[in-house]
Order: sequence, then C-alpha cells, then structure tokens
Amino acid sequence: MSVVTAHLEGRGVTFEVIRHAQTLTTADEARAMGVAPSEVVKTLVLNTVSGLALAVVPAARRLDMRLAQQAVGDRHARLASEQELAREFPDHELGAVPPLGALLGVSVYVDPEVMDRETVVFAAGSHTESVKVQTGDLFQGASVTVVPLSRRDRADDPDT
Repeated sequence: MSVVTAHLEGRGVTFEVIRHAQTLTTADEARAMGVAPSEVVKTLVLNTVSGLALAVVPAARRLDMRLAQQAVGDRHARLASEQELAREFPDHELGAVPPLGALLGVSVYVDPEVMDRETVVFAAGSHTESVKVQTGDLFQGASVTVVPLSRRDRADDPDT
C-alpha cells in the first residue's frame, strides 16, 4: 500500500489502483493504462509567496501561468524546481505528485474542466502506479479552489 492509497482509504474513498509500465508523460500514462487521455489529470506544483500549492489540470491541457498566478494571488508564482520537489515531497517521484493537498499539506487549485469529469486518473506518487477515482469523491471534504488554470494547445483547438 502506498502513502497515496493509504490516505484515500483513510478518507473512505473508493478507488482503483492501476499498475502500468513506467511512463514519463500523461499521454503515455493513458496509453499504458488503456484509458482515454481525457480521464487523466496532472498535478503541477507551484512555488508561491505563501508556500507550495498544487495546480490540477486535464492532462491534455497546458497550465497557463498567468491564470495560475492570478488564482494564487502572486504574480511571481512559478513552477517548483526539481530540487524543491525532491526536498518537499520525498515520498513521491518527480512528475508523479498526486492532487491531494491534505496529504501533502498544501493548497489545491483545480481547473473547472477537471470537475466536469465523472472520474479521473492520476499518478499515485510513482511513474508505475496510478489511481482511478470518482472526481467528487477525490475532492469531497477537501479544501480546493476551483478556478481556470489551463489553456488549450493550438494543435488541440478545433477553432484554430
């Protein structure tokens, strides 16, 4: 049992663990698990004046740093460095931080598109294990701020 699954069990959340080949991108993660890329969310860690914060966005979208800075109220907010991630989250592999603010002791900002999904899949602290969970269950009882954080890539935008 991982720290992530123990945390979810402790909250009474029903989830499915999906073990898969090592992946380094969310697109590869979706393929390895046999799920639609639209189900996968990624968690990015922001370094803000108030401390670290999580930004949760659909895997197929890009974090809009300007929107993230507005959301956290810090125009100097930036992505956390690999060194900061390794120091602050030693139980989680780089690029596999879960969207669990209560577990990590940080604020969570969630893009509205994530909340529109019935279920989500996210990296559970490693590049070989992910968790599938009902979106409402994942964030139920958690202190999250739902705010626009992402933008569509031009290549993914049918209007361009």
